[in-house]
Amino acid sequence: MEKEFLVSLLVKVGTVAALASILVRWNTVQRILLREERTLNQRLQFGLWLGGIFSLGAVVRILLRYQAADLSLEAALVAGLLGGYVSGSLAGLIMALPAVAHQELLALPLMVGVGALGGLLRDLAPEPEEVWRFSPFFDLNIYRWVRQRRRGVRGAFQMLLLFTCVAVEFLRTALGQGFGAPKLFHLYPAGGEPILLAALYVTTVACVALPLKIWNNTRNEIKLEEHRLLLMQAKLDALFSQINPHFLFNTLNSVASLIRSDQEKARQLVFKLANILRRMLRKHDTFNPLREELGLIDDYLSIEVVRFGDQLRIVKQIDDGVLDALIPSMMLQPILENSIKHGLSSRVEGGTVSIRAQGGEGRLTLTIEDDGVGIPAELMAGIWDRGIGVSNVRERLHVLFGPQYSMKIDSEPGRGTRVEIQIPELRDTLYPARPGSQEEAARAASRP
Repeated sequence: MEKEFLVSLLVKVGTVAALASILVRWNTVQRILLREERTLNQRLQFGLWLGGIFSLGAVVRILLRYQAADLSLEAALVAGLLGGYVSGSLAGLIMALPAVAHQELLALPLMVGVGALGGLLRDLAPEPEEVWRFSPFFDLNIYRWVRQRRRGVRGAFQMLLLFTCVAVEFLRTALGQGFGAPKLFHLYPAGGEPILLAALYVTTVACVALPLKIWNNTRNEIKLEEHRLLLMQAKLDALFSQINPHFLFNTLNSVASLIRSDQEKARQLVFKLANILRRMLRKHDTFNPLREELGLIDDYLSIEVVRFGDQLRIVKQIDDGVLDALIPSMMLQPILENSIKHGLSSRVEGGTVSIRAQGGEGRLTLTIEDDGVGIPAELMAGIWDRGIGVSNVRERLHVLFGPQYSMKIDSEPGRGTRVEIQIPELRDTLYPARPGSQEEAARAASRP
């Protein structure tokens, strides 16, 4: 009998751990657990969800006479700790219904009361996170209390949770022994041996603390991922902010130099610059369709054509099928600016810049090539550290795609420079390719 009792306790602990691990894999459960503040409707949903799932254990116990499946008492306390009075009381009510139908009439007031008690403990917590810190190792809770007794009530609250778990199990055992098993289900060792009673109370503590520990680990993983994404977005925003002033100041310097010598060209530059700034202010996304980036490039190249005249020639080769592919915002403009500024501007006869985009096998290849002065061999080794444009683009690609991107720069002095970027071919599934893609591609390819 002693072995059977201990086996039942072990199975009970294993059941609650397995069930908590399975439940936390559901996205719905994760969303519920991540909320610390809930509306009344959300608290009701939480109580219904937790009560409905754990009431199945009482059903299994009654139908199959398998005592280790019933986790109603522990689940009612957990529901109150996480959801408050409403969730705890409602979950306790639902979990007590199978027992009441089995003529275990004391189950209803006990489960509802334990759920409400969990809500009271939640209100008494120094902060919501203290509930999640409850450990299944009672010796650790005692240690925390001793260590933190001079620093406030956090350790005392952990001891209060430990005492509550023991107290509710003692109450259930006392009521069950006093009124008899038909009135209330409870586990009790034959002969009431102290060691087995201690094992019973330890099991109750573990069955309350294990779901909290398992679910809290998942919460922490989700929060770390969210923080990582926020950090990545902040880094992207910082990199993006480097590009805009860089381009803006260069264009304004060009306008300033043309105001006295050619006012009409200066006016055209200001008009094109206004179009670019208007586009930037209207939309500030991490990714844009290639067609929109080409529109931005058209305005930028129009500025450069005004500055250089017929000395600057633009050639485009854009595959029709990639116009709706998503690329990082402002990725092409800095590379084009480098090609024109460093590759062609010093040549009296000017030169040609070629822009190509093609897709295949899930990859998008973008190539920008000029026939300018090229990059001296001694400077190629530190190419990624020279200037804002190229290093900025490479850093953004690394943040967004990790090892899934490649960026190559090939240059030969006197013959030009070629920059090739390969990234995954992404699509916005919410906005399918428009029927006019071929016509737009033709118009884009005919622009300067």
